[in-house]
Parts: sequence; C-alpha cells; structure tokens
Amino acid sequence: MFDVIVVGGGPTGMMLASELRLQGVGVLVLERDPEPPPYVRSLGLHVRSIEVMDQRGLLERFLEHGGKHPVRGFFAGIDKPAPADLDTAHPYVLGIPQTLTDRLLADHAAEVGAEIRRGSAVTGLEQDDDGVTVHLDDASVPPLRARFVVGCDGGRSTVRKLLGVGFPGEPSTVDTLLGEMEVTASPDEITTIMTEVRRTEKRFGLGPSGTPGVFRVVVPAADVTSAPPALDDFKRQLTAYAGTDFGVHSPRWLSRFGDATRLAEHYRVGRVFLAGDAAHVHPPLGGQGLNLGIQDAFNLGWKLAATVNGWAPDGLLDTYETERRPVAADVLTNTRAQMLLTTNEPGPQAVRQVLTQLMDFDEVNRYLVEKVTAISVRYDVGEGHPLLGRRLRDVPLPQGRLYELMRTGRGLLLDGTGKLSVDGWADRVGLVAGTGDELDVPAALLRPDGHVVWVGDGQRTLEGALTRWFGGGTVRG
Repeated sequence: MFDVIVVGGGPTGMMLASELRLQGVGVLVLERDPEPPPYVRSLGLHVRSIEVMDQRGLLERFLEHGGKHPVRGFFAGIDKPAPADLDTAHPYVLGIPQTLTDRLLADHAAEVGAEIRRGSAVTGLEQDDDGVTVHLDDASVPPLRARFVVGCDGGRSTVRKLLGVGFPGEPSTVDTLLGEMEVTASPDEITTIMTEVRRTEKRFGLGPSGTPGVFRVVVPAADVTSAPPALDDFKRQLTAYAGTDFGVHSPRWLSRFGDATRLAEHYRVGRVFLAGDAAHVHPPLGGQGLNLGIQDAFNLGWKLAATVNGWAPDGLLDTYETERRPVAADVLTNTRAQMLLTTNEPGPQAVRQVLTQLMDFDEVNRYLVEKVTAISVRYDVGEGHPLLGRRLRDVPLPQGRLYELMRTGRGLLLDGTGKLSVDGWADRVGLVAGTGDELDVPAALLRPDGHVVWVGDGQRTLEGALTRWFGGGTVRG
C-alpha cells in the first residue's frame, strides 16, 4: 500500500509529491498522458510561488531558466508599476514557460524519491476505513491501494467526477486561441500593429516564444467550442483583428482556452482530496492559475504528511479546505472582474478608466498587486497580532536567511526572548534563538508553509499553539 497516490503529474501534483517526500511519505504519481504536453499555458511564477521555491531550495534552478520582470500590468492588463516597497524579498515576476516549470518540478519529485508512472489513467475509486482502492484503465495492472488519494488532474478531473463533487459556476462565454508558430512579418511590423490592436483588445498578442523564429500567438476565437483549432482559425482571427495574419505558418502546437469559472463544492471527501485545477478553474487573466495550484499543494502537503506520520492534531486536514477554498473563491472573483474589464463594451470600459485612475493611489495599486501575487493571503488562525495567518517574507536572521532555515519542511519558532522552548516538539519544530532587527515581535511560530500561527512571549500560550498545529508534545522516537 502506498501512503499517498497523487493523480495528475502537472505542477500541482509534482509539487505535492515533493512536499510529501520531504516528510518521508511514500508517494506514487499517476499521470494519464505518456508524455508531458507541449502547451505553454502559463508564462511565469508570481511572488508567492517564487517564495515557495526559495523556501524549498528550488529557486536557483528556476532562475537558471527564467528571467526576472517588473511586477506591473497584471490586473486586467492595466499598465501600472507595482509599489517599490512590496513586502517580499522577491519583488518580481519570474518569466518561465510552463513546460520548463513542469519539467523542473517533475525532476525534483523524482530526485526526492516519488514514483512517477506516466500513461496511467485512473478509472475508479473505492474508499473504506483503511484506505482507497484505485482502478486503472490497464486491465493487466491490479488495483492499487493508498491511505490517501489527491486529485490534481485538471479542470476535467476524473477524480472529482468519481467523487461526485459538484463543480458549480459559469461555462465559457468566450474562447481564446493560443499557439506557437513561425511568422513572415518583420519584428517592426509586428510591434507596430500589435501595439495598436492592444489599445482596445487585451486578448491579442504576438511575442517571441523562446525558440528562435517561433512566436507565441494569442487572439480571440470566433466561437466557443471544444473542437481543437487549426492554423486557418488563427489566420482568420488575426486578419479580423489586425488586418493581417502576419504570415503565420509551421505551427508547433495549437490550442484554445475559455473563460469558464467554477469552484468545487468540496476539496475533500473522506480520504480523497482535490487540488489545483481539479478544484477550481477561472479565466487566465493575471496569470494566477498555475500559481494557485502550487500554493494548494504547499498548504496540503505538510498537513497530509503529518497525518500519515501520526502526529497531526484533530482537524488539521480539514483546514486545507477551510483555508484554500476561500483563496480560490477570491481568485475567481478577481479574474471575473478582469475578464469583464477587457471587453469593449462602454460600461466595462468606463469602469476600466476609473480603475486606471484609482490605481494611481498607492493603497489601491498595492491592494491589487498583493492580491494577484498572493502575498496578501491570510488564513484564519485566530485573532490578535496582524501577522497571524500571514506568511513572513524572507528575512536575515543570526543563523541565516529565514527561507533557507525552512528547507527541512519543519515548523519554526523564531525566539527573540531567549527563554522559550519547543521541547516535546523538537522533531517537528525547529528553534531559532534571536530574531535580529527584522521582526518587531518578541517571538513567532511558523508552520512548515511559513504562515504565522502564534506571536507572543509566553511559554504557556506557545505550547497551546504548538499543540493546535503540531499535535501533542511527546517526543517521538
């Protein structure tokens, strides 16, 4: 029996597998497709996902393949620079195509010991008191058993459908064509025409793909359909919006996506969980989808591992849904708003104009930037200090950088008082004596995902927080 079977080998599934392996949990990843898809839906990582990679020692390998870009223009394409003093040590967007993100996360999952089986499609699930039986499409492979299963298998999730979990929301009303292909038009011609078209149509663009001579092309589709697009569809729509098809030819891949907006009614049914697009789909504006899935995995991983390893306090697994579902609901709301603001109707355009003016106020701009980059996420861990429920930015400490100290995947007590102890929890929580000048609090307790769950200076209240988030204080052998 496996500890956990992860269904879906995209970025959410691979991030989850790595988090579980960090805690010594046995993981099998089942991916339906025999090879990773060539489609480049996402073009980068936002601030919070960059921080997550740093917290797990993965950022350097991402930086080798990506480029840093200013944080600007992400809310409905309104081009405003981000405030200069964002609450992060990584105030940039990391431009990196999803194909590379997928590969880097899959490589890491394999390196830390996750078993990955490609070309394995799940067809059935059966739960009982001890675990989950997973049936595959290959009749020659006997059913698999796991203590837990997590569906990270995308918007059309088989796991979600097998669970019977509702996926309410709105179907697509508009589709967008997306592909990579060669063009014969000159760079100057492309820039001139694209600049003019994008004055009124934000779902339009031609830009370098990263492969010499190959461009990434985005253009509104003529209709909403599940049929795959052809090159002629791109030519026709490019001509309709730009007056030219730019001589597109020799496509590498072609796809389409819609603006469907849906949120799973539940993230958990017994021993089975949903994460990433299996739990939520929304328009791609703001580039939040892949990041949202990675952050789902970061939240769920340590909690599921704590349960497998026997020290999870009562109710810990339930906090995955209570914390992450509201975050997804907020993303659905802001992407709905962004999508509306990209239309050419007079009403939305008037609102866009007003919002553009409002974003000149630092407070408004900061609020929207922090929302899209996910650094303003606050979980409900109780009332009190403003830091409670929020993640800490990376800060220098006497023992090293905070994010470097978090790479073991344990919780962390930052003790500036010199009198606190994690005795009884030392196998689950590290202790950093002294906080330097960066933290204006006596002491703070961080979960493995970096969110603050206690601020104070008393051992008694600290032990209450340790028990709530890390179980009973008995040293495990």
